[in-house]
Amino acid sequence: MRRSGTLARQALMVRVGRRAESGRAATATRAEVIYTGAEHGRTLGPVAPHLAAPATVEEATEVSLLPGEHTTARKVRFAVVQGCTLASLALGLTAILLAMQGEVQLAAAFLVACVAFDGLDGALARKLGVSSPFGAQMDSLADMCSFGLAAPVVVYASLAHTVPTPAAAVACMLVAACAAIRLARFNVSPKDGKFFCGVPTTLVAAVLALAVLIGLPLPGPVLLAGVALLAFAMVSSFPYAKLARLVRLPAWLWLVPAVGALVDARLTFVLVVTAYLLSGPVMWVRARRVV
Repeated sequence: MRRSGTLARQALMVRVGRRAESGRAATATRAEVIYTGAEHGRTLGPVAPHLAAPATVEEATEVSLLPGEHTTARKVRFAVVQGCTLASLALGLTAILLAMQGEVQLAAAFLVACVAFDGLDGALARKLGVSSPFGAQMDSLADMCSFGLAAPVVVYASLAHTVPTPAAAVACMLVAACAAIRLARFNVSPKDGKFFCGVPTTLVAAVLALAVLIGLPLPGPVLLAGVALLAFAMVSSFPYAKLARLVRLPAWLWLVPAVGALVDARLTFVLVVTAYLLSGPVMWVRARRVV
């Protein structure tokens, strides 16, 4: 009996020892899991740097300014188009400098030449097949400098002695702000082959430059109201026909302003500009009636 009791106590001690060892092993295993942070696919702690997966490094890609073949002939054509854009920018800057020196009529003439070069670069880019996103951005920046800044400066110089200076400044600031909005909206909007959404900045600059160049015999407040109206026309949502659509108008319709220019160029200019500005709201109303 004494021997059997001793054996039972020894067996009990072995079982307790095994449980203690298994408990310590479980604790050790749990500690290792916490340290390495690899339980159930979750990261619970820092991972050793040498065990971390290497980060993916993206290779820098070179952006091409001229899409397509980079032949010498295409590069030359591309340079010619960008040269026209830079010439437009230089002419706009010259107009600003001349206006600051009081040479308002000459500044307006340079602004008209600036408008001509702006139309030339786009036509050449399409004709020579070197249109590119870079060229479009260059043209937009040059338009802002030439038409969003040069045109208001020339107009301000011309209105300096006919209206109060603060009023002239506000009107010219309005032209600059609306030109920036118009150009930004044009860059992000889908293109329509038939109509502009709002009057283009190029056309507004041309109207302002010609108005200064021919010297419209209108009171200062009327001129100021016209400047503000052109500014708001740029950011309007009215559809205005593009030049390609206007060229297809009947020949007799073009004959009317041509004859009118021989009789009274200033009055004809005002009537043509007014008719174009009114064409947008008229077409907008007609489109809404159809819908």
